[in-house]
Amino acid sequence: MNPAVVRRFIIIAGIATFVAFSGWTLAKLFLSEEPGDYYTRQGDIRLGEGKYDEALKSFDAALAEMPNHRGALMGRALVFMRSGNPKQADAELSHLITFLERSLKQDDRTGKGVLAAAYANRGILNDRAGRYERALSDYIAALKTDAGALDGPSLFDKILYGTPNPSTVRDRAIYLKKQLALPPEKRLLRVPEIDDKQRMYKP
Repeated sequence: MNPAVVRRFIIIAGIATFVAFSGWTLAKLFLSEEPGDYYTRQGDIRLGEGKYDEALKSFDAALAEMPNHRGALMGRALVFMRSGNPKQADAELSHLITFLERSLKQDDRTGKGVLAAAYANRGILNDRAGRYERALSDYIAALKTDAGALDGPSLFDKILYGTPNPSTVRDRAIYLKKQLALPPEKRLLRVPEIDDKQRMYKP
């Protein structure tokens, strides 16, 4: 058999296999996609780029397709947190928590991660506003819901955001509990240079 023909056949077969596999992967992705997922992913990208208005439009489009899409609700809350709208962020997170507590199934691990993140983020909002008892309550609820989802950012996130040792929900909850146990005049509940390292959670 001609070696050139064999070589050409192997190359063509390899390309055909790659194209078929890529097509199958894309088809699987789009066929398994739920309403609102595409716009939520788009919103996440815009959020990461700091384009808050565009991110909000994408999350709203996701919610138009799927009301109470949990990824879109979390995305809206993070937009409000990052753009300096704590009241709107609090309302969004409280709605998400209520919705998930009503609808979450016991075996929904992803949903539990979202619920834990929602509690953690609302805790951060309460913490920043000086509502320390409510913050501690939210942090504890977050850890009880899914402590593993709140272990802290990945190495990639640490490098990206320039915080090699960010404060975690567990760290902050332990600190607040100790401080709140002290007499009011001895408490030190806010240390800006440490507290500012605490990051929001996106499951």
